[in-house]
Amino acid sequence: MTQPPITVRRARTPDVPKIVDLVEPLVARRILLGKERVDLYGAVQEFRVAETADGTVVGCGALHVMWEDLGEIRTLAVGDEWLGHGVGHALLAALESDARELGLSRLFCLTFEVSFFGRHGFEDMGAEIVDPELYAELVRSHDEGVAEFLDLARVKQNTLGNTRMLKVL
Repeated sequence: MTQPPITVRRARTPDVPKIVDLVEPLVARRILLGKERVDLYGAVQEFRVAETADGTVVGCGALHVMWEDLGEIRTLAVGDEWLGHGVGHALLAALESDARELGLSRLFCLTFEVSFFGRHGFEDMGAEIVDPELYAELVRSHDEGVAEFLDLARVKQNTLGNTRMLKVL
């Protein structure tokens, strides 16, 4: 059976429970890190959702600005029944468009889905380190994503098995 077309739009506060429903199974499978509902509401403006014509939310993803030229793709999730139908691609394309609109030139992600992100131009960062001046600025952040980008020891439990990937826009 062919899946109906989807539309990607900015998330709104009523979408947060739907985002939670998409993310929780992936957290349980240790594919995504869990986020508190209060944090999702606080970041709702960073999210895009993919929905069917009847308004069913089938995917989500967020773009978080980390620095003047650097953003992170976060919480990219697609319902199991929608995997392989272009939902992740559509969400990532929208988030990349948002990144360009904001003036970002690099996108970071921490992921187990290396082949998906690789097909979309992301490359394994390996041990890449930013210049010392930028490192000194970024290390001041309390944001876990920034710590993951810098590969700080305090987030090693988050990064085990994940790959730090980067894309130049």
